[in-house]
Amino acid sequence: MDHSELFKEIRKIEIYTRRLVNDQLAGQYQSVFKGRGMAFDEVRQYQPGDDVRLIDWNVSARMNDVYIKLFSEEREMTVMLVVDVSASETFGTTHQTKARLAAKLAATLAFSAIKNNDRVGLIMFTDRVEMFVPPKKGKKHVLRVISEILRFRPRGRGTAIKSGLDYVGKIAKHRAVVFLISDFIDEGWETSLRMTNTRHDLVPVCIEDPKEAELPSMGVIYLEDPETGAVMPVDTSSSRVRAAYELEVKRRKLAREKLFRKLQVDHINLSTHDPDMSALVNFFRIRAKRARRA
Repeated sequence: MDHSELFKEIRKIEIYTRRLVNDQLAGQYQSVFKGRGMAFDEVRQYQPGDDVRLIDWNVSARMNDVYIKLFSEEREMTVMLVVDVSASETFGTTHQTKARLAAKLAATLAFSAIKNNDRVGLIMFTDRVEMFVPPKKGKKHVLRVISEILRFRPRGRGTAIKSGLDYVGKIAKHRAVVFLISDFIDEGWETSLRMTNTRHDLVPVCIEDPKEAELPSMGVIYLEDPETGAVMPVDTSSSRVRAAYELEVKRRKLAREKLFRKLQVDHINLSTHDPDMSALVNFFRIRAKRARRA
C-alpha cells in the first residue's frame, strides 16, 4: 500500500468510525468504562440531606461551621489495543479481511477514548510482540495508531496471544481497559488471559469470517496454512472430513467461550460479514444498561 492509498484508507476509516462513535456510541463509553476512582475536589458548607459521612471535621472546626468533602471521578483512563497481526488475519471472503475489520474496530475504540480524554496505546503481536506504541491522547495520535495497523508488515507469521498479554503486564502499571483483538487461532493463552483479567478490565474481541467455520465440497484441494506455510491435500468431497473440520472449529469456539464465562469476561464476536459492527454496538448498549443498574 503506497502513501496515497494509505491516506485514503485511513480517511475512509476515520469518517466511518467517527460517525459510529457519534451516532451509536455517544455517551455509552463513559458509563461503560469507569475511571480509576474518586479524587478529592473541594469542600463546601453542609446542606440538609448531605451524607454525614462526608463531613470534614478538621475544616468544620477551623471554620466554626459544618463542611463536607466533595469528590469527582478520576476519569482519565488508559485504553490498550492489543492487536493480532499474524498471517491468518489476512483472510476474508467479503469486502474486508479480518485485518481491515480489526483496524476499523481499533479506530472506533480509539476515537471513543480520545472523545473522553483518555489515552490510547497499541501493542501488535504475532508469535512475538512486533510493535508497541505508548499511550497518548489526541486525534493525531489516533491516526498514527490506525496507520500503524494498516501499513505494518510483521516479521512473524504465527500467533502467540500469550506474548501480547504478557507484554501488557510489563508496561501497564495501573489498571487499564485492554481490548484483545484476535481470531484466537492459537493455544496456551488461557493462564495469561486469566492474569490480565485480574489486573485490568479485559475485553476479548474475536474476529471471525463465516467461511472459516465450514469446508465446501470441492474435491481434493491443497490448503496452505498462512502462518506456517505448510501445504497439504484435503479431500473435501468426504463428508467425514468436512464434519471433522466443522467439529474442530466448534470445539475451539465453545472452549473459548466457556473460559470467558468462567472468568466472567465480557467478550465480543465480530464478523467480517457485519460491516456495521453491530456486535460492538450491542456490547456497549448491554454494558451501559448493566452499569446503570449497578
